[in-house]
Amino acid sequence: MDEIVESGWRAFVASEFGALNGQEERDVAAMVVDEPDKHLWRVVDAAYDRLTCEECGGRLSRGPAGCGTCDRANGFRYVAIEIDRPGVPPGNEHAIRVNVSVVRRPYGLSSNELVARRLLLPYLLGGRLPTTAQAQAVKALLNRGGTADDLAEQLDLAWG
Repeated sequence: MDEIVESGWRAFVASEFGALNGQEERDVAAMVVDEPDKHLWRVVDAAYDRLTCEECGGRLSRGPAGCGTCDRANGFRYVAIEIDRPGVPPGNEHAIRVNVSVVRRPYGLSSNELVARRLLLPYLLGGRLPTTAQAQAVKALLNRGGTADDLAEQLDLAWG
């Protein structure tokens, strides 16, 4: 999961700065999170991973729900830039972003929803995007107490 954002970070650092040592990388990460609206979401998410929350001591933005500093950082991540990859339906990158951020900071989710988001990621990364009806069917299945196996079966039937 983390490789989804790490690959974006490595490409950004290589193209903008070349090789950086640990402190330089944290300095660049601080610069990125100060201007999240100027960077791709994968770069912003990876930048947060390189910084420590002064309130909870965890990775910035990934601390427990209720950590004010992490809650604010988590909200700011959504102003970062999203660009769909070539050949995918519009909105695919947003769906990846939401699922990645939820799985990486799962506070307040049911275990079924967390499993569903994890199971959806390979389909999204493969360039698929659920229709409204498909998304509603997944939600209905979860609301009925469907298991991860039930969901995997439904995804295979709907998306092959």
